[in-house]
Amino acid sequence: MIGYDIKDKGLAPEGRLRIEWAGSQMQVLGLIRERFSREKPFKGKKISCCLHVTTETANLVCALKEGGADVVLCASNPLSTQDDVAASLVADFGIPVFAIKGEDRDTYYSHLSSAIKHGPDITMDDGADLVGLLHREYAETRLKKVIGGTEETTTGVIRLKNMEKGGALKFPIIAVNDSDTKRLFDNRYGTGQSTIDGLLRATNVLICGKTFVVCGYGWCGRGVAMRARGMGANVMVTEVDPIKAIEAMMDGFKVVKLEQAMPYADIVVTVTGGLNVVDQKHMELAKDGVLLANSGHFNVEINIEALKEQSVSSRKVRDYVEEYRLKSGKRIFLLAEGRLLNLSAAEGHPAAVMDMSFANQALAAEYIVKNRDSMEKKVHVLPRELDLEIARLKLKSMGVEIDELTREQQEYFDSWESGT
Repeated sequence: MIGYDIKDKGLAPEGRLRIEWAGSQMQVLGLIRERFSREKPFKGKKISCCLHVTTETANLVCALKEGGADVVLCASNPLSTQDDVAASLVADFGIPVFAIKGEDRDTYYSHLSSAIKHGPDITMDDGADLVGLLHREYAETRLKKVIGGTEETTTGVIRLKNMEKGGALKFPIIAVNDSDTKRLFDNRYGTGQSTIDGLLRATNVLICGKTFVVCGYGWCGRGVAMRARGMGANVMVTEVDPIKAIEAMMDGFKVVKLEQAMPYADIVVTVTGGLNVVDQKHMELAKDGVLLANSGHFNVEINIEALKEQSVSSRKVRDYVEEYRLKSGKRIFLLAEGRLLNLSAAEGHPAAVMDMSFANQALAAEYIVKNRDSMEKKVHVLPRELDLEIARLKLKSMGVEIDELTREQQEYFDSWESGT
């Protein structure tokens, strides 16, 4: 069984058109796909991908298949699957998909297990759930075959580095998230735009004039804060890292503690990867009608259990909007069950920015195949020259030319006597 048999629901034609549309904006991945089709770098290799099932991901897994891979895909989030895309991958491209939008926790983990039972040589993860389950429950049966993996997100990289630190990581991982052509663009511009998109689709609220609180000022938080300000919001930032807090201040945002911000907040978005960022004490300080949302990877940044305990009633008022009425009479609106707002209520990052992220994924998988014997069992970064090549290809696809160093200039930079 290929996940749920959604190919019979008539969704495939629409999904294929949307996959083609995304592909038209992913020129870098398109060039890599053409080369993969000729060279077949993954011939004889099985790849299990745990990624958001979107149009952009569809183009990535199709590129891997063109490269000779026997590839399967499962969802990295229960609410982010686009069913028409999953249907098209199954019906039109013959790629097994274990995912359906809105799947419960048990189904989610059964789909992860199905991807592991595929017997991968390479894993491709978004949040490290696949790798984590592989190490916990399949160490004796499936783990030894894996030659390496890739990881898409900040949250996943943190988890994997903790595994490495504790001696638990049993195969090398390339942290795609740490490539400049991923984190500087996908995290900032992708998360920024898609989070606002999800907020508007879920609520249709007017953002200008609202007090908009962004929890976390990493690359994702910067993007959300920048886009919210661009929509006319009064943006406050909360942070635990003093350096990031200074950056937020110098970027023109008001930096406060969350307890200080909550009485004024109309909208609160968490983008930290942390636990219980918005906790009971913050909810007690919130004003009536506040919107709580998350664009971090897991639905743990808002303490949902504490919200339920404080509430006397709840009801669904719109798709992806749950109203909780507190004992005090105040209402708090939780968006997308506290899961990734940009992928639950909207379509995720635009294809043009995912082009670079998934070019990194594709090249990272190829790098693993070529360098498997020399890679230590730790978290690696994609070589700088590959990162720069992706940037060059992206500029070329945009019709942009840049200067090059002359031989004399390069020698100047390479000399330890520079400046004399």
